[in-house]
Amino acid sequence: MSNLIRKDAGRNLAVQEQVGQYLTFLVASESFAVSILDVKEIIEIANVTHVPLTPDYIHGVINLRGNVVPVIDLSARLRRRSTVVSKRSCIVLVEIEIAEGAQLIGMLVDEVREILEIPPANIQPAPDFGTDIRTDFIQAMARVDDIFIILLAINRVLSLDELSLLNDLAHTQEHLAVAGE
Repeated sequence: MSNLIRKDAGRNLAVQEQVGQYLTFLVASESFAVSILDVKEIIEIANVTHVPLTPDYIHGVINLRGNVVPVIDLSARLRRRSTVVSKRSCIVLVEIEIAEGAQLIGMLVDEVREILEIPPANIQPAPDFGTDIRTDFIQAMARVDDIFIILLAINRVLSLDELSLLNDLAHTQEHLAVAGE
């Protein structure tokens, strides 16, 4: 009997270890989340320097303790309207993996909500249809009570290579439009 109790205690511990913690936030009135392991810091919006000739989804850059950090407007990146900065808006600093190591990037969000512990049983694969977000941006869908939260694949949403390519494409289209006039 004591062996059975030890096995159950071990199983409960294993389940607890698998529960993921996610930072939840709002973007364009929708609930999103990223793994708390990807989040480095949450800061207020202050002194964002806008960079000319950048796409709409690049909100600008900030000086963070002497380092220049790009800030992506997550709403615009997800092909929604640009964020209207309010008192609740903030920048979630995340670290993404790149070939040279790691890069700190800020995500402008409408509001940070809370940190949730979501068990694996409440996480489902990303749908192949029915969403207006690119499916490769969705890591999974989490169900908390009766609400679905989109778990973002942060390395895809903030892919520096893709952001650079999109910027180059926007500049090429601008030049073609000017040449066609």
